Amino acid sequence: MDKKLIMQSDSVKQQIRNVSVGENVKIMPFVNLYECELGDDVFIGPFVEIQGCVKIGNRTRISSHTFICEGVEIGDDCFLAHGIMFINDKYTESRDSWILRKTKIGNNVRIGSNSTILPVEIGDNAIIGAGAVVTKDVPANTTVVGNPAKIIVSRSPGVWNGM
Repeated sequence: MDKKLIMQSDSVKQQIRNVSVGENVKIMPFVNLYECELGDDVFIGPFVEIQGCVKIGNRTRISSHTFICEGVEIGDDCFLAHGIMFINDKYTESRDSWILRKTKIGNNVRIGSNSTILPVEIGDNAIIGAGAVVTKDVPANTTVVGNPAKIIVSRSPGVWNGM
C-alpha cells in the first residue's frame, strides 16, 4: 500500500504535520494531526487531535472531539464515537521518570461516546459502552460499561447480541 505524506496543512483552521495517509482517507476541518499513520478508507471527524506515533487501521472511523495521545494503536474496522479521551500515563512515576504507557485496540472494536481509555489492551470485537472508564484490559468479544468498566456481556466470536 502506497501512502502519501502530508507535511503541513495550508489552513489556519487545523494543523496537519508529517502524517502518513492511506487511500481514500477523509479528514474533516479543524483537526490536529501530528506524525501519525492513517490506514486506507479512514474517516477523521472535526475537532479531533491525534498525536505522534499513533497508528489508525483501515476503515476505522473517528468521530468528533476525540483525543488520541501518543502510543495508541487502533485496529481495522473500528468505530470511535464522539468525545473519547485516550490517556498514556497512569501517574505512578514521578514527573522526572515518566514512562509512556501504550494502548492497543483490536479489530472491529466499537467505543461509545465520552469514554476514557487508560493504557490497556482491548480485544477484537469488543464494545465499550458510552461513558465507560476503561482501566483494565478488555477481552475479545465482550461488552464493558461503567466506571470503572466491567464486563456485562461475553459472546462467541462472530456473534453479536445487542443490548
